[in-house]
Amino acid sequence: MKQHRLTPLQIADFRRYLRREERAPATIEKYIQNIQEFSAFLQEEAVSKEAAARWKESLLTAGLAPATVNGKLSALNSLLRFLGREDCRVRFLRLQRRVFRETARDLTRDEYLRLLAAARAGGQERLGLLMETICSTGIRVSEVRCITVEAVQAGQAILYLKGKIRTILLPGKLRRKLLRFSQAQKTASGEIFRTRGGTSLNRKQIWREMKQLCRRAGVEASKVFPHNLRHLFASTFYRVCRDIVKLADVLGHSSIETTRIYLLSTGSEHARYLDRLRLVC
Repeated sequence: MKQHRLTPLQIADFRRYLRREERAPATIEKYIQNIQEFSAFLQEEAVSKEAAARWKESLLTAGLAPATVNGKLSALNSLLRFLGREDCRVRFLRLQRRVFRETARDLTRDEYLRLLAAARAGGQERLGLLMETICSTGIRVSEVRCITVEAVQAGQAILYLKGKIRTILLPGKLRRKLLRFSQAQKTASGEIFRTRGGTSLNRKQIWREMKQLCRRAGVEASKVFPHNLRHLFASTFYRVCRDIVKLADVLGHSSIETTRIYLLSTGSEHARYLDRLRLVC
């Protein structure tokens, strides 16, 4: 089979293909970044099964986490499918199912409340309310733009992603706070969370503002990022209802296996379970 080099034009076409497939914007950017890394690795070499395998080996040699490697391989295999070069696809690493998550990345309710207090003390009402909105509904940071004045008035936000329609119910107390905020900002319709210029807040802006709270709140920066608020919602929701199927529906997961990851206990909790076995004399 004739081999071809990977060109910037092909990468641009791949980006358009991902958009047509209705991939999330964050996923598209991550895939493109990974493909650009693969392209840099190739230099002037043609795309081939051997080159793909060597890139996989280089990722392992670099000491990347297995999940990170698999994420990059997912981007590569998607590109190869787009190029009609499925003969070059590489296998994912086989991962053992995790039974606990890293304590260093586990955001507790107390730490969340300290972040909210720090935001309010610093006059960052928008940021505090944004964090409350994500944490009390379980929405993704990319879905924040669906929180509109109209949605708050209706008591629910309708989300459309990857061919699926999901309804997010908004708690009464949150609705009242959002309406007061939108009125104070003179926002009569449309998105509630906007920049001073009136444009949508993006993921990087939200991430940066949250990270700036860490020192004042006394919370480790490794724990503070938007998706961790979604994790805190999931674990808290499950403790209340004990229904993983319902939680999967609320989070918009197609697989309960994905939801299960959100419910992993921390390493310290797992250690306590082991101690309770009393099998060491």
